[in-house]
Amino acid sequence: MNAIDPQLMAERIESLKAGIIGGLSVCFAFALSILLNTFVLAKYFQILACLQNDLDWHLWESGAIATFTGFLFGVTYRYIIRSDQNPQLKAGGVLAFGLVRGLTQIELGWNSRSTIWPFLVLAFESILWFGLGALAQPAVGIALNVAIQLRWVKPFSSI
Repeated sequence: MNAIDPQLMAERIESLKAGIIGGLSVCFAFALSILLNTFVLAKYFQILACLQNDLDWHLWESGAIATFTGFLFGVTYRYIIRSDQNPQLKAGGVLAFGLVRGLTQIELGWNSRSTIWPFLVLAFESILWFGLGALAQPAVGIALNVAIQLRWVKPFSSI
């Protein structure tokens, strides 16, 4: 039987904590965007009326997917930033996740028969969701860097 390396196990626990914080922050951003879409954008802009959401299984499914991608973002972001102070690296991690999700939504909009505007709004939201999960700079995000600064999560050390 192999002995588990305590350092490796500690790194895994820190990654799990980073993932949980990332998942919760993206879930929170998802909930805020649903409220904004339903009670502001869909209500006051007719072209964005399709953004209105009902409390149904589709919404719960979307929330679960957003939370899981936030979890994956949190784990990955911890390894991306390590203990560096490189703002381009931090912003690149946020944009990589946000653009992959957002550009997929834009592509879906181009392939649909409806207007592209709701899909552009959703793409912009995707970038904001992951930005909220990050915070190094005010423009980049919030939750994960706050957790690292408060020492709730330890950064992955550079090799």
